[in-house]
Amino acid sequence: MNKPLSALALAAVLLPLTGAAYAAYPERDIHATIPWGAGGLTDLVARTLIPLAEEELGVSIIPHNRPGGGAVIGVNYVRQQRPDGYNLLVGTQDTTLYPVLDVADFAYEDFTPINVIGQGLVVIAVHPDSPHDTLGDLLAAIEAEPGSLRMGDVGTGATPHITHTILDAVTDYDLDVRKVTFGGDGPGITALMGEHIEFMPLSLPPAVEYLKSGKLKGLAILAEERIELLPDIPAVTEDLPEAETYLPWGSFQGIYVHKDTPEEAKVTLADAFEAAVGSDAFTERYNSDFGGVTLNLRGDEAQEYIDRWQALTSWLLEDAGAAKVSPEELGIPRP
Repeated sequence: MNKPLSALALAAVLLPLTGAAYAAYPERDIHATIPWGAGGLTDLVARTLIPLAEEELGVSIIPHNRPGGGAVIGVNYVRQQRPDGYNLLVGTQDTTLYPVLDVADFAYEDFTPINVIGQGLVVIAVHPDSPHDTLGDLLAAIEAEPGSLRMGDVGTGATPHITHTILDAVTDYDLDVRKVTFGGDGPGITALMGEHIEFMPLSLPPAVEYLKSGKLKGLAILAEERIELLPDIPAVTEDLPEAETYLPWGSFQGIYVHKDTPEEAKVTLADAFEAAVGSDAFTERYNSDFGGVTLNLRGDEAQEYIDRWQALTSWLLEDAGAAKVSPEELGIPRP
C-alpha cells in the first residue's frame, strides 16, 4: 500500500522542478550590448558605468560591441534575445528616430528604459592643420565646393546626421557633403587625425583629450554658450545665432531591457543603475571628463524624457525636409 508523502517529502520532490521560479535575480553573469564601436561615447560611458553597477548587483556584466547600421544591428540583437534580464542594451538616441527615418520596423517601444544616464554635447571638429578656423569658414567651403568635402558620419539618425540637419536648417547654404560612415566616434577620430575626412560632428566625451592636446581642432560646440571644459571653442550660436531654436540638443545614453522582461528583474536593475549613475565616481567623470550632464532617470521620468527627445528631433527632421515618414503619421505630437 502506498503511503502519502509528507509535506516535507513533497517539497523535496518538487524543489528541483520549481527552483528556477524562486531563484533570486541575478544568479549569473549579465551581457550588455553596445551597438557602437570601441572608443566612442557610448562605449566609454558603458565601460565606466558597468563596474559600478556590478558592485550593486553582485555579478559580472560582460560588455560586447556590436556596431553597424546606425546601431540597428546591436539593438535588434538584444531585441531578439530571451527577455529574462540577462541581456542589456546600452542604447543611444538614434533608435527613437528609426520610425521617422524609416530605418527599421522597431524602436524603443520594444524596450523598457532602466536608466536614462545623461546627455552629452556635440563638437564640430577638424584636423589641426585644416584651413578652416571657424565654423563659418567650413560652411563657406562646403558651399563653394558642393559634394567635395568629406564629413565623418556614423549612420542615419546619429549625432553627425542630426547635427548636419540642424546646420542645414539654419543656413542659406546648400550643405552638400560626402558622408563617410564609420562604426562609431573612435574610428571617425582616427580618420580625422589621418586627414581621411575634412570634418566630423562628434560626441564631445571621446574627443575631449584630442581637443585639449591639439590633435583635433574644434570649430563649434553645439550649445548656446561656451563651456568651461573647452572655453576656447566657440558656441555654435556665435556663427549661427539661428541655431538657438534647436538648442539644447545632444546625444543621450541609456540602459534598456526587452519590454517583456520580468518586473522583478527590471526593478533590481533600475535600483542598481540608479545607484551607479548617482555615484560620485561616475557623476564626476561624466560631467567633468566627458562634458555632459547626468540625468539618472528611471521609470516614467525616463520614458517621458525619451518621448520628448523623440518629438523634438522628429519634427526637426520633418521641418528640414529630412524625414522619410511624417511624425504626424506616426502619432508623434509636435512639441
